[in-house]
Amino acid sequence: MALKETLDADMKAAMREKDAAKLSVIRMLKSAIKYREIEVMKPLDDAGVLAVVATEIKRRRDSVEQYRAGNRADLADKEEAEIAVLQTYLPAQLGEDELRAKVDEAIARTGAKGPKDMGAVMKALLPEVQGRAEGKAVSDMVKARLAAK
Repeated sequence: MALKETLDADMKAAMREKDAAKLSVIRMLKSAIKYREIEVMKPLDDAGVLAVVATEIKRRRDSVEQYRAGNRADLADKEEAEIAVLQTYLPAQLGEDELRAKVDEAIARTGAKGPKDMGAVMKALLPEVQGRAEGKAVSDMVKARLAAK
């Protein structure tokens, strides 16, 4: 089942169950997907939908950080609950060991010698881990592995 169809089914289920929080998140996500489709002027495939989900999760993580800094735990908790709902639409996340192995493989493939080669490694690695690892975590891991060289 395509991801958009899954979203539709989950939205109907949330309506039936009167789960207002989940319904709100799914509606927001469908809206973000629609905006993205208008922007690129074509329907999104599953990879495009996953990119939108990842963007929305990143937005919420940034918000959580800001709310915590502003002593607004209530709003931070709400954002974290939304993140939990959004993460159900992402594929299984890579563990640290799996990510490290993929980073090492990409470094070997690109022949990277140090931190100045980070762009080439990221370019080779991101398509493989898209949606399965957060971009910041990937970037930090690549930076650490290249700094050790």
